[in-house]
Amino acid sequence: MASAKSTCAGIALGIGVLMGVIVNPAVGQILIVGNDEKQGWDENAKAILREPGKDTLSVIDISKPDAPQITATIPLANSVVGPPTNLAIHPSGEIAFVANSMMPVVEGWGHKLAPDDKISMVNLKADPPKVIGTITVGQQPSGMAINPKGDLALVANRGDGTISVLTIRGNDVLVVGTVPVGTAADQVSAVAITPDGKRALAVKSAANKIALLSIDGEKVTYDKRDLPAGVFPYNIVISPDGKLALTADNGAGGGSDGSVDTVSVIDLEANPPRIIDRVTIGDAPEGLAMSPKGDFAVAVELRGSNLPKTNPAYHASGAVTALKIDGKKVTNVGSINVGALPEGVAFSPDGNYVYVANFIDQDLWVLRVDGSKLTDTVQRIKLPGHPASMRAGPQ
Repeated sequence: MASAKSTCAGIALGIGVLMGVIVNPAVGQILIVGNDEKQGWDENAKAILREPGKDTLSVIDISKPDAPQITATIPLANSVVGPPTNLAIHPSGEIAFVANSMMPVVEGWGHKLAPDDKISMVNLKADPPKVIGTITVGQQPSGMAINPKGDLALVANRGDGTISVLTIRGNDVLVVGTVPVGTAADQVSAVAITPDGKRALAVKSAANKIALLSIDGEKVTYDKRDLPAGVFPYNIVISPDGKLALTADNGAGGGSDGSVDTVSVIDLEANPPRIIDRVTIGDAPEGLAMSPKGDFAVAVELRGSNLPKTNPAYHASGAVTALKIDGKKVTNVGSINVGALPEGVAFSPDGNYVYVANFIDQDLWVLRVDGSKLTDTVQRIKLPGHPASMRAGPQ
């Protein structure tokens, strides 16, 4: 069992109020962005490792949805390896959790990357925000989710095929369980919790499956039932009404291959839940987000934007595909080009804007939602590093 204790008394009050089912009105009005400066690509699209120790976390104010502003950037280790969901904001808006899936280790005169097992707890209300604790979980923590009540978090450990169960009480976070849902070879990469807090879904990327889990208080159990997703499901979101889930099926083990890929549609009202459709989209989706309204979702596609120009799958830019949701019918209603190697994506609290973070270009694009169409506002917010992941709150 591991714990993280905060020295900030204000966090206890914020979370305590949440436990009384009073919602913080500021929830959802910030983005957090993990900037990974360890790993990247040179001008010839060759993967490189940079000097470690320069990763950061940026906090962005989106209380004015059409005019995001960076309010703080602090040193904090994180990684572009894995889906761009290795961080989450607590429903209180007071704290955030940031996983570092890969850490640098010395090798000869240089270094290499190896799986980490740490999650940092950040006080978002401090000025500037600061790390207030470290939590040890499984190997290579990747996607994570916090339940709406705010007293339980789940972490997908890609390196060992498990889900870590964290309970949140005031200033304390405890690891109270580890749930095996596959093997390390399955690459359990992302997880989502239903709005009622009674069920979770975890993607087993390399196994092409979605694991179903049951939640009863602090007890989380694997139902020993998997759904057959598309090829290499890499990310997952659940609709605000809990009736539908979507997976981004990457198709090529975390990279582009030039082929179309899919979004799998899961009917969560069916007993048991089942896949009811696959929607064709572009090449290599990673980022995935659902509108707070529940009628719209977006999938972010690499489309070879980090490949050499000589590669047949190369495109100068990535793309965002818009998905219209009508009941349980999901329709591809078009895509829009964005920057190079887009990773993180999030909606504004009102659902009228979409934010896309481009790793190679080091910037944030602001897109407007016009009905079922995405429009580029031409706003480009320069980021202080390479954005590997991004989340709005709550998730």
